[in-house]
Amino acid sequence: MELVPADGARLDEILSATFDIWHEGLSRGAYPQYYKTQLSTSWGRRHLRRWALVDGGEVLASAKEYEFEATLDDRSVRLVGLGAVFTQPRHRGHAYGRLVVERLLARAAGAGVDLALLFSEIGAPYYARVGFQMIPASLIDLRVEEDPQRGAPAALVRAGDERDLADLVAIGRARASGFRFHLNRDRDLIQYGIARKRLLAGLSAPGRRSVQFAVSEEGGAAVAYVVIATHGPIWTIEDAGDRDPSGARVGAILQALIAANPAEPRPSINAWWPARLRPPQVTVTGERVAPDLMMILPLTSHGTPSPPLDPADVLFWHGDLF
Repeated sequence: MELVPADGARLDEILSATFDIWHEGLSRGAYPQYYKTQLSTSWGRRHLRRWALVDGGEVLASAKEYEFEATLDDRSVRLVGLGAVFTQPRHRGHAYGRLVVERLLARAAGAGVDLALLFSEIGAPYYARVGFQMIPASLIDLRVEEDPQRGAPAALVRAGDERDLADLVAIGRARASGFRFHLNRDRDLIQYGIARKRLLAGLSAPGRRSVQFAVSEEGGAAVAYVVIATHGPIWTIEDAGDRDPSGARVGAILQALIAANPAEPRPSINAWWPARLRPPQVTVTGERVAPDLMMILPLTSHGTPSPPLDPADVLFWHGDLF
């Protein structure tokens, strides 16, 4: 058995087999397009790949691999993200999924990667057997307080675009400085995250999904922003940032987006919401365990958190999930 890049016919076989569990509402034709187009982005070309465990040319199992730069306890670390671990149906029951994870971890460790990260949809025990440890994370429900007349706030809010990405990088760095663990998000990674959400919305059935990318501007520069994925009446805040430590401009953006459609029912809003971001216009109404369990595995002493990470130590937006 060997680990090889999953491309060409191998990739098509994997995507066909994984459609039923990870299609996210896309059609069979749109589903492979969703993944392959991600590979064409500037960040995706350099940092995203899929691997296949094969035997005699036959695909046994596969997984996605993401390469990140991150910060842990004020030091830069190399991070590998593992996702979409999948065993081809006819080869199940032989621990090939675990084997592909172990091969990828050995490959990363040999390349000097410090830390592995994944998000489990199947609970913690399976990956705990490989050595991963869970960092509890919560999905937060939010309510945006509005003017009784449902009017827009006195804030300059406009649609975000490419010219804002450098400002978003600076805003993100300032916000992340108070956390022990976070991704080092550059322009390409932020662009990739927004493009991925827009691609999912564009390939979905008409009206099913949309993406809102809005910024608050002062002096020609973006000083706050939000990226929201909408799915019917549900808004998920994928990413947000504010030069104001209180997050008041983020709150004003949310008020403006809601006020733009005064006749519509108020959305149900959720987010992976940083503990230290508390806009005065936003109230936390609920908290529950996130369905995607964050799990880490140190591969070097440099990638070992000390003491262990608590949820409040981690800055990770929903849009950073992979």
